Amino acid sequence: MNQKIALKQLYKINKLKGNMRLAAEDWKDEYETLIATILSARSLDETTIKVCKLLFEKYPDVKSLSHADIEDVKKIIKPINFYKNKSKNIVNCAEVLMEKYYGNIPKEYAKLIELPGVGNKTANVFLSEYGKNAIAVDTHVYYISKYLEWTKSNHPEKVENDLKKLFPENYWSKINPILVKFGKKYRSKKEKNKLLDEIKKIKF
Repeated sequence: MNQKIALKQLYKINKLKGNMRLAAEDWKDEYETLIATILSARSLDETTIKVCKLLFEKYPDVKSLSHADIEDVKKIIKPINFYKNKSKNIVNCAEVLMEKYYGNIPKEYAKLIELPGVGNKTANVFLSEYGKNAIAVDTHVYYISKYLEWTKSNHPEKVENDLKKLFPENYWSKINPILVKFGKKYRSKKEKNKLLDEIKKIKF
C-alpha cells in the first residue's frame, strides 16, 4: 500500500465519520481517562460513559477507588460487559497506582501494561489521549485496515506495526478515533462495506 493513497483514504474516512464521544475522550483528568478506557473494553461507549460518571461521583480519584468495596463497584458498573472482572481490575489497578506511583498514572507503555486490566489496546488509547504517538487496534481498526489492505496480518500487534510503517508518526494517535467513529456511525456491514469500496478506489 502506498502511503499517499492510505493518507487520502484516511482523510476521506475522517470526513465521513461520526462525531460521537468515545469512552476515553473528554474526561477531566488522567485517572478518569484510564479507568474509563479499562471499562470500555467490549462495551458500548455510551454505556461506559454513563456508568463512569456515576463511578467518579463516588470515587473521584485513585486513592478513593483503591479503598473501594468491590461489591459496591460491581453495583455501579453492572450495566457494562464483564463488570465482575472489571470491578476487581479497576480497584486493583488503583491499589497498584497508589503503591507504586503515589496515585499518578505512568506515561510509559511498559509500565501501563503491568497495571491490572490494562492491555496493549488500553495502554495505546490512553497514551494517544495524552499526546503520545500510539495506535490502538480494536475491532474497528482491525476490520477497516484489513478491508483497505493497509495490512495483511490477522494479529492485532502486527496490524499495529504495519500501520506504524504505513502512516507518518504524527498520524498515529488519530487513526483509532477516526476509524472507530466511522465504524460506530456505519454499524450496518453492508453500508460500511459500500463506503469502504468507494474509498478503496482512491488513487493518487
